[in-house]
Amino acid sequence: MVAKLSENITSLGNGIRSGAEYLEGLNDGRDVWLEGQRVADVTQHQGLRRGAETLAGFMDKQADPKHKKIVTFEENGRDIPMSFMIPKSKEDIVKRGAAFYEWATWSNGIFGRTPDYKNASIMAFTAAAKFLEEGKVEFAENMRRYYQYAATHDKVLTHSLLNPTVSFAEAKAGRSSADVTLKVVKENDAGIFVTGARLLATLGPQADEVEVFPSTLLDRQKDEHLEYAFAFMAPVNSPGLRMICRDSYDHGKSHYDAPLASRYEEMDAIVTFKNVFVPWERIFIYREPLLCNRAFAETNAVTQMMHQVICGKLAKAEFIVGLLCAMAKASGKDKDMAIKGHIAEAMFITETIRALRFSAEQHAHEDEYGNFIPLRQPLDTSRNLFPKMYPRLIELVQLLGSSSLMATPSELDLSNEISDDVTQYFQLLNLESKDRIALFRLAHDLSVSGFGGRQTLYERFFFGPPNVMASIYYDLYNKDEMIDRVTTLISQA
Repeated sequence: MVAKLSENITSLGNGIRSGAEYLEGLNDGRDVWLEGQRVADVTQHQGLRRGAETLAGFMDKQADPKHKKIVTFEENGRDIPMSFMIPKSKEDIVKRGAAFYEWATWSNGIFGRTPDYKNASIMAFTAAAKFLEEGKVEFAENMRRYYQYAATHDKVLTHSLLNPTVSFAEAKAGRSSADVTLKVVKENDAGIFVTGARLLATLGPQADEVEVFPSTLLDRQKDEHLEYAFAFMAPVNSPGLRMICRDSYDHGKSHYDAPLASRYEEMDAIVTFKNVFVPWERIFIYREPLLCNRAFAETNAVTQMMHQVICGKLAKAEFIVGLLCAMAKASGKDKDMAIKGHIAEAMFITETIRALRFSAEQHAHEDEYGNFIPLRQPLDTSRNLFPKMYPRLIELVQLLGSSSLMATPSELDLSNEISDDVTQYFQLLNLESKDRIALFRLAHDLSVSGFGGRQTLYERFFFGPPNVMASIYYDLYNKDEMIDRVTTLISQA
């Protein structure tokens, strides 16, 4: 199929889309490669289809009266995703949190890259568009127009922030490798042309557009490396844009046999660009390295995105607590004090995340642009703790499940010639064999399978290397007041 021309971002859509409309939009000639072959149709490929269908189901929920009042707001007669609402009060922050959490519960936090994540980013950059005026007033206007376009067309966005690393030392110093780093190779009156690669676009093949924003790791020399300094949006089907996928974890198994992988495969991909044309109206920062380095923090985009993230992590932790309790109850282990202690640890983690979300929302405050943002410190605490907490949650599932995580015959064994043996030998005190196998296949999919391993890796590095994140946390923490307490005590006669 020949790629369609990108839509005019000055056009307004009708608001939330149906799942069918979303799926139809994916069949646009995009260049996606998976397992050695080009994907003819994302909506039909076994490794990608069901993840896209799951997301389509979520988009349909936005119009369901049961969910609509939580996840959308009305603007100019259109129903718009709540994640696009620019908050003007603490109550708006709480509403946004409720919408983020609602979206997360639809997959119990397993489908991590739902559209509300990047919507929060676009909203934040628009709410703080005056920041972009430091580069060029027109770029700020571009951001405002793109926001209206994305919000009224209910676009599904992915992003790619980082350049591939060739030399660790060079990357740490903020220098780019000309061979692989995405850079501007040409410009004309209509726009720029970019070549290079970016990673890692989660949901990339199943998204409509990719946000190519600053990595915040550019060399700090203002007048150097200007060809690497930009922020823009590009449709996934842009000519010259290619997605190179990892292996799919959806192997075509039934929902019974692979309850998570068969539903929530959000593909990760490297994005390569070969002379990809980006019109000026889709560019928001250009040839301003220092502005790029400041962008996410000073627009408060990182804070608004963290708000979405903590709601998803809460839903995920709650789900794991439920899984642990169900596993213990099935065998009667829930009466054992040691087992209760293990599960209580998962409960501690869950309630810690819940309290941090509550604190961030309840201490929401007005920012320098006249908008409201959640309190950043609790969100920063969560994003530093959860990458350590999640592997422990998975370890608790493995410890409780032990060999039962492998004693899991397939769904077909429940109806073939050995079904009587399966029915007899796989029962538990409080569960029939069929339900016991289903429960432990779920636990296996979360904690042992390739899908589960990817989930753990994803959580470990969601926002970046732990040492980098901890260092940033240290730098931002209000230390002076606490140091003053120490020096005051020491100075007392």
